Amino acid sequence: MSFNLHSSKKLLIFLGKSLFSLLEALIFALLPKPQKNVAGEIVLITGAGSGIGRLLALRFARLGSVLVLWDINKNGNEETCKMAREAGATRVQAYTCDCSRKEEVYRVADQVKKEVGDVSILINNAGIVTGKNFLDCPDALLEKTFDVNFKSHLWTYKAFLPAMIANDHGHLVCISSSAGLVGVNGLADYCASKFAAFGFAESVFVETFVQKQKGIKTTIVCPFFIKTGMFEGCTTGCPSLLPILEPEYAVGKIIDAILQEKMYLYMPKLLYFIMFLKSFLPLKTGLLIADYLGILHAMNGFVDRKKKL
Repeated sequence: MSFNLHSSKKLLIFLGKSLFSLLEALIFALLPKPQKNVAGEIVLITGAGSGIGRLLALRFARLGSVLVLWDINKNGNEETCKMAREAGATRVQAYTCDCSRKEEVYRVADQVKKEVGDVSILINNAGIVTGKNFLDCPDALLEKTFDVNFKSHLWTYKAFLPAMIANDHGHLVCISSSAGLVGVNGLADYCASKFAAFGFAESVFVETFVQKQKGIKTTIVCPFFIKTGMFEGCTTGCPSLLPILEPEYAVGKIIDAILQEKMYLYMPKLLYFIMFLKSFLPLKTGLLIADYLGILHAMNGFVDRKKKL
């Protein structure tokens, strides 16, 4: 009898909390969620020397954040640093760091802690793409893709998460990809690394939830191709439904997601529907949709930036 009472009570509590969470989500879907203040927060951005990383730095500069910029490209990173100061950043430091090397990440992280302080918003943005079919991709490039796109997240979390836990305050941002949600022809290594980054970020979030570290937030970003040059030559078969994203638009959405402490951000919104369809549609139907949207051949015109140079 006591077991049945306990089970009934547990079920009622579960149903009550579930209903409340659904109502809360519905309210915030209809009304704008309040945005947090990031002025004075120490924001570290990897891959800050160009593209999305640079634009994120400029946006955080205008929001009054303290900026820590990491990139393997010293000149590009210093240019971002200069632009951030011009955009209003009162404190910004640029560090040359190869995020694919664990020892270098730890060394530069220690330098940041001594010279700037504890990072409170960590944005793992650095990424590379080979754009080759799996069997055509040399082992060294496969390993490099994982080192930059995924394993660097392990080392930056190891370096900066302990202080966030100690302070019960922090925000972990993973720039994954739509290729971290579905497999894409010509992107086997890239997809694998982005799936891994997504799964890792989600798993660490669950760890912090179970350990009741409510002050640590997570945002996982999965955009379609963005016009930064990284995926130059790539196409979409249906620009009205699945457009190649403008960088300023994408960064605006990312900033909003961080300020609203949103867990998942897929861009464009069609990706939410695609993931819903993927969960139950027959494989052949899914492939037909992918073909119609141009996903199956999106990489056919890919231009490797290194070869272009």
